[in-house]
Amino acid sequence: MATILLSRQHSRLWRDYLELTKPKVVALLVLTAWVGMVLASDSLASWPLLISATLGIGLLSAAAAALNHVVDQRIDAQMARTHSRPVARGRVSSKNAIVFACSLALSGFLLLYFAVNPLTAWLTLLSLFGYAVVYTMFLKRATPQNIVIGGLAGAMPPLLGWTAVTGELHGHALLLVMIIFAWTPPHFWALAIHRRDDYARVNMPMLPVTHGIDFTKSAILLYTLLLCLVCLLPYIVGMTGAIYLVGSTLLNLRFLQYAWKLKFAADSSTAMATFKFSIVHLMVLFLVLLVDHYFKVLALYV
Repeated sequence: MATILLSRQHSRLWRDYLELTKPKVVALLVLTAWVGMVLASDSLASWPLLISATLGIGLLSAAAAALNHVVDQRIDAQMARTHSRPVARGRVSSKNAIVFACSLALSGFLLLYFAVNPLTAWLTLLSLFGYAVVYTMFLKRATPQNIVIGGLAGAMPPLLGWTAVTGELHGHALLLVMIIFAWTPPHFWALAIHRRDDYARVNMPMLPVTHGIDFTKSAILLYTLLLCLVCLLPYIVGMTGAIYLVGSTLLNLRFLQYAWKLKFAADSSTAMATFKFSIVHLMVLFLVLLVDHYFKVLALYV
C-alpha cells in the first residue's frame, strides 16, 4: 500500500511540474519556431541542429511559463481558470518552481549557445525576459494594452527558428513575427471577454474590464482585419506562393466570421469559440506555410 501511495505521489508531482511548463502553449510556440527553421532555407538543416534548436527554444519557453506561475500565483488562486495550478495551490513551492525554471532556462540557453549559435541563444533569453518580467510582472498589471505590447515576446519563435538555421536576422522572419503579433490581441481578448469577471475580481486591467466588453469586441474585429492584411504580406513580397495565399485567406475569412459574430450576434459561447478557433487558425496557418514552402522547393527540382 505504501508503495502504491508513493507511486501516486511521484506521478502527481511529475504532472505538476509538467503543468508548470504550459506544454500546450510551448508546443504551439515550438511549432512556429520549427516553421521558421524550415522556411529559412531551401534545403533542410542538419537534424542535430534542428533538434538542438527545437529543444533549446522549448526549454526556455517552458522556463518562462514556470516563472509565470510563480509571479501570478496570487491572482491565479482567485481565478476560476487558474485556481488549481500547482504553485497557486501550494503543491509546488515558489522556491522549487524558481529552481526548476532557472534549470530549464540555463539548460536551454547553453544548448542554443554552443549547439546552435549565440544570436539565437541571446534572442531566446530576451524573449523569456520579455514574457516573464516585462509582460507578467509589469505590463499585465499596468495597462489594458498589456497583451498588445507584451505580445511581441510570444511572437518571437519564428525569428528564433530562422536565426537558428541562418545565424542572421531576415525580413521574411520578421513577417512571421508580425503575423503572430497581430494574431495575439484577438486571440487573447476573446478569452478575456469570457473570463472578464475573473480579471475584474483580481483588479487586472484587461481590456474588457477597463473599456467594457462591447469596446473589446470592436477591437477584436479591427485586429482581425489587420491580421488579414498582415497575412497577405508573405505572398506580396514573394516569400510564399498560391497554396499559402488560398489557405491563409480561407483561415482568415473564418476568423473574421467569428469576430463578426462576436461583435454583432454573440451568444454566451461565442467568445470561447472564437478563442478556441484562434488557436486552430495559427496552428493550421503555419502548417500551410510548411506545405507551400515544400511545394516551392519541389518545383525548383522539377
